[in-house]
Amino acid sequence: MKYRRLRFDELQGLEKDFINFLAANSVTSDDWEKLKNESPDKAEQMIEIFSDMIFEQTLKKVDYLEQKSAREIRTYHCGSEKINMIGILVEGETTLDFRQNLDPQQMMAQLSLSGASLKLFKGEKIYKKDRNQELFDLMEKGALISRDGHLYKTLSQL
Repeated sequence: MKYRRLRFDELQGLEKDFINFLAANSVTSDDWEKLKNESPDKAEQMIEIFSDMIFEQTLKKVDYLEQKSAREIRTYHCGSEKINMIGILVEGETTLDFRQNLDPQQMMAQLSLSGASLKLFKGEKIYKKDRNQELFDLMEKGALISRDGHLYKTLSQL
């Protein structure tokens, strides 16, 4: 397996896709029930193949990722050959938590009251492994897909 098996809740959300996957592999509903009961290892292999296929399709479309912790934000632009990162780090004591859903004005107000400051940092890295595998690893560590890359684009203008 290249990535990981989809969790039950993830599979539930992809039920129609899984049915289409089974149909494309000439597995009927009755065949699937029989496979689950008589050959659970083979049924598990089918789920693993489907999981890898879903991750592969998803990861190849990813252009931007975001990762937030209480005191740091990292945004990534995921090119074909390299990944660029722009981050913000809180320096000093503050109650600001980037995981809270605050607008920029509220964040700046909390920073101003505490005397803390923000540090902008950047980095660039050529993929050492397969691009999709590196993006998957980031996602497993908490990075989320950003549809429009708005935060990355905003930080890149600073």
